[in-house]
This record gives sequence, structure tokens and C-alpha cells, in this order.
Amino acid sequence: MVIAAVTIFLIVQEPSLAGLEQAVIHPPLLLKQIVARTQALGFNMASEPRTGALLRSLAASKPGGQFLELGTGTGIATAWLLAGMDAAANLTSVDTDPQVQNIAREFLGSDGRLRLVLGDGLAFLQREPSAHNDFVFADAMPGKYEGLPECLRVVKPGGFYVIDDMLPQTNWPPGHANKIPVLLRELREDPNWELVPLAWSSGIVVAVKRAKQRPF
Repeated sequence: MVIAAVTIFLIVQEPSLAGLEQAVIHPPLLLKQIVARTQALGFNMASEPRTGALLRSLAASKPGGQFLELGTGTGIATAWLLAGMDAAANLTSVDTDPQVQNIAREFLGSDGRLRLVLGDGLAFLQREPSAHNDFVFADAMPGKYEGLPECLRVVKPGGFYVIDDMLPQTNWPPGHANKIPVLLRELREDPNWELVPLAWSSGIVVAVKRAKQRPF
């Protein structure tokens, strides 16, 4: 198993929770319409409902927070994040593909808490002030496999850095699996971060930035 290569323990979902999961993971408003448009477009890189439910729950812990999503896609994860945020929070979502991001813009663009940015994620990170965001969801190459130090730099102490697709995916390009243990090792060995990998949905890592470096 790829994640075992960096000797990190996983929290595994209990099969007995399946019924409870279906009962409590209620989708945000407009998600059904966004999913339908996503499927019609043939876009196969959207976040799963379990990922969305986790994002929504974590977002609810940051009232008035500044959120950043790298990889808007069609706005599926965006909708889950917005559903967890309070009225005082703000979300910036960045993507390079206008066709997919326009679906997010169509259904979510009227939400005053959301700013959609069409542009390169790495270039955006390089312009961001340090410790500016309470929550970063990196669902694209920039901020995860490219420019990781830049992405971690923009998270506030106590803030979340969340990534998904850590477990094998059918849409991975050749050689992509080799990048996973490298990424996880970098995160694990950084004394500024505490993280927990989860065998949930597509494989999630939730990391929290420490106020002070880990002493060991």
C-alpha cells in the first residue's frame, strides 16, 4: 500500500457506520444541479460526498475564517465548503480551466462569500501573504505536488491544510503513485505541522499548523 511506505497509521471507517453515514451526510443546496452538469461535461475529477462532508465539518470550526481552495473544478467541493462556513467567512477558489469553473460560477457565483479566480494556482500562492488563510484545501497539482512550501506558508498557525486523493485513483496518470509517499514524508517531517491521514473517501490528509515547532 502506498501510504504504508511512510509508516503513517490510517483511521479506517467501520463497516457498521455505513447506514449512519447515509443518514447524516446530507448534500448542500444546489449540489445536485452541479453534479448533473459535471457529469454532462464528463469531468471526472470532482470531490466525493465523503470528502465534502469532512470539508463542511472542518469549515464550521473556523467562524469568520479565510478559506482558500486550489482547484475549483465545477464547484462541488466549493459548495461543501460554503455550506460549512458562516456568514462572516470568505472563500477564494482558484482554477485554470474556465469551462469547468464556469459551472461553479453559474451556481455559486452569487454567494457574496465566494471569490472565483481564473489563473495559475502556484502564481496565486506566490502572491499570497504569509499566514493569511485559516483553511486551505489543495485539490490540484499546485499547493500539493507543486509549490508545497508556498502553500504551507500561507496557512495561519492553528489553520488547516487538507488534501485528498491519497489512495489509488483510476484517473491517476502513469507515475503519479510515486509522488504520494514523497508528499506525505515532507508533511510528516515538517516540525510546524501535525497531520492525520484518513482512509476515508479518496484518502484524506488533515494537517494543522502548530503555533510553535514540534520539539522532536
